[in-house]
Amino acid sequence: MSDWFMFSLLGLVTVGASVQVVRATDLVHVVLWLALSLVGTAGLYVLLDAGFLAAIQLLLYTGGVITLMLFAVMLARRDGGAVPAGGSAGTLRVLPVVISLLVLVVLAILGGGAKLGTAPVTPQQLGATVMDDLMLPFEALSALLTAAMVGAIVLSRRKDA
Repeated sequence: MSDWFMFSLLGLVTVGASVQVVRATDLVHVVLWLALSLVGTAGLYVLLDAGFLAAIQLLLYTGGVITLMLFAVMLARRDGGAVPAGGSAGTLRVLPVVISLLVLVVLAILGGGAKLGTAPVTPQQLGATVMDDLMLPFEALSALLTAAMVGAIVLSRRKDA
């Protein structure tokens, strides 16, 4: 299959799922559409020969963050999980953000990208950096996520129980 065809297909899936994240009214559906969007992004990484980045995308974001979000939605929702519809006023409020984002994307494409000064980072170097230099922020993030889960459990408990 052609790389262009696969890129177009994965791009459409990713953009379509991202649009559904914004349009969906049920929080569980929002999280599932977000998971599809993240899987599509991982597929795009594979097409760019960035297998390590695709694996990290699938393991951390699609596996970890989506699971955490589903737990949080299931534990904390009390009103059925419905997201209020924005209507035409919501569309007008979002329009400047969308236009700004499109302008930034066009400027980034026309700008040509970042200049790389050194050789690319290997997965071994990246792993060593995460396990050595970034261990404290990583553990702090895990403690924060644990606190968020405990908070969701406490908030979702019944008052009379």
